[in-house]
Amino acid sequence: MRYFFVLPFLFFSCMVVSQVTDDIKREKDSLRLIRESQGLGVLNSNDSLPAKKSFKKPEIKKDSAQEVTIRDYRIISFQRDTTYLDTTLSIQKEYKYNYLRKDDFELMPFSNIGQTYNTLGIDLERKTLYPRIGAVAKHYNYREVQDIEYYSVATPMTDILFKTTLEQGQLLDAMLTFNTSRRLNISIGYKGHRSLGKYNSNQVQSGNFTTTANYQSKNGRYQLRAHIAAQDILSQENGGLLEKELQFESGDDNFKDRPKVDVRFSDMDNKILGKRYYLDHQYKLIRKRKDSSYVEKTSLALGHVFGYETRYYQFMQNSANNYFGEEIISPVNDKASLKTTYNQLNAEFYNRTLGKLKGSLNIYDYNYFFNSLFISEEGDRVESQLKGTELGLGADYKKQIGRFNVEGTFTYNLSGKLTGNILDASMGYSIKEKHKVQFALHSSARMPNYNFLLYQSEYLNYNWQNTSVFEKERINSFRVSLDSEVWGDLSLKYTNIDNYTYFKSNPDVEIIEGFEMANIKPFQEASGISYIKAKYAKEFKLGKFALNNTIMYQSVTQDANVLNLPSMVTRNTLYFSSDVFKKAMYLQTGVTFKYFTEYSMNAYNPVLAEFYVQDSEKIGNYPLLDFFINARIKQTRIFLKAEHFNSLYDDYDYYAAPNYPYRDFVIRFGLVWNFFS
Repeated sequence: MRYFFVLPFLFFSCMVVSQVTDDIKREKDSLRLIRESQGLGVLNSNDSLPAKKSFKKPEIKKDSAQEVTIRDYRIISFQRDTTYLDTTLSIQKEYKYNYLRKDDFELMPFSNIGQTYNTLGIDLERKTLYPRIGAVAKHYNYREVQDIEYYSVATPMTDILFKTTLEQGQLLDAMLTFNTSRRLNISIGYKGHRSLGKYNSNQVQSGNFTTTANYQSKNGRYQLRAHIAAQDILSQENGGLLEKELQFESGDDNFKDRPKVDVRFSDMDNKILGKRYYLDHQYKLIRKRKDSSYVEKTSLALGHVFGYETRYYQFMQNSANNYFGEEIISPVNDKASLKTTYNQLNAEFYNRTLGKLKGSLNIYDYNYFFNSLFISEEGDRVESQLKGTELGLGADYKKQIGRFNVEGTFTYNLSGKLTGNILDASMGYSIKEKHKVQFALHSSARMPNYNFLLYQSEYLNYNWQNTSVFEKERINSFRVSLDSEVWGDLSLKYTNIDNYTYFKSNPDVEIIEGFEMANIKPFQEASGISYIKAKYAKEFKLGKFALNNTIMYQSVTQDANVLNLPSMVTRNTLYFSSDVFKKAMYLQTGVTFKYFTEYSMNAYNPVLAEFYVQDSEKIGNYPLLDFFINARIKQTRIFLKAEHFNSLYDDYDYYAAPNYPYRDFVIRFGLVWNFFS
């Protein structure tokens, strides 16, 4: 949160710098862009721009008098896919207007904003070859390297999201991107959040500061992108409800004022803090253009990627409690730290006929550590750190052949104990730009996250070392998908998992009521698990009314019930859209229905900030109904939502995890505002 006070000064300084350059041209471009965003030019308020449309045309140098359009405000992903800023209002914007700023269809949020999420569906494919620190439940809002976006804009552009939270606090996500020239684009962003919550000892606050740079030399030979990220998430942990049947499920009017409901703890906190420096740059030794155009025919480039990150997870409790078992020291202050350095040297060859091929050498240094050495009374030893170097080779290939698109990525570990290999391959085919079929294959092998391998705590039973016991998790999946403007979007995926790793209460120890978390341990499933996931989305329109539907079916085949998911999840939105007030405003209003079948939902452990497998309680089989009114005025989108309004008359059986209820009825509002200079 300390970066919040620096942000206004940075914003002001950047605005001054960007305004000094080419003021006359920027004024003209701004007028053109505002006209377009109001629906008076090329864009209309009813138009729905695709959120993910690739740019494959080369960047052409514009004449100073050429008008700037919304497509000149480009967003570049980690994979170098380019999209443009979308200022329209659609039902997809409604789904993404939340704390994470992405569709949370497969997630079940806890009662407070930003607290954590349980999973209704999973994707087990590895995004990276290397293990994470753990504390997965607290990393939903943590922006990894793959989550950072870079920008290329014509004039300074600002994106602001504001939304109310619960009780004291707000959510503000602000980003400014600008350029000092056509070749250098810089962005500065800060996402600040605080929410007291409805229940006692449930406050959550977070801060995500990021700054990025995107540069290309005048002759196009040298390219650079870099970012700095500083992030922290601090949560109070209350351990869930203490008397849920009497005070919550009964619906007693005396306890509808949620601070009167008893929670288990009032002195626990956990925290994630991370800082990262990232650089990716490339120089083209050979660069041949086709004729006099700007389209490259052949190029050969050398590149280097550098990343350095420090991150720690900390759990604090003023007074130890036997709910988590016997303590070693009180108060409790557990801290796991991770320092990583990543270097990649690569060579990339591109030919318009042969495609793009890149080979790389990857070096990963890691140091996962605690501040002490643990030796049990039986003489079992838990080391204080895991430290080493991983060396690997990688290859990437990409080629567009007419309507066919082929991509592949492969990394193989030459030395080191943590990783094995990772393979991603896909092939897509477009039919008249209205239908796209894609086949994708994933295969990976690596050790589970660090907190499965080594953990130390001042609770006696939360100390373990499994480096010589656990084996690499192996994941193989195959997916086929159809994205069609006519028939809808359908995806089918089959996944096989070997050595699936999870947390669960030790089956060799009897579980005593009131001490369910005293013997939580990591385990590996020896037998394989098969997982099938089918997902279909389609919208039906009749005049100004529309029905947007998303349904997901899941099936798990396993010897032991360690991967538990609902068999069915559905979300259906009936809404009305129209221009109002002589087309000065575009309005959308409707009702969203979400439902998932009953299943043994994972329970939450605040010491580890992880979910663990439980089979004593089934949760689900209840609806979630939201009513919303959204509007677009010029380049501003306004959102108003009555969340979970059916809780006013339904039974009090809605939980996000055992002992952790989902939120009650609440009205929240906010806006997203884009403006240009």
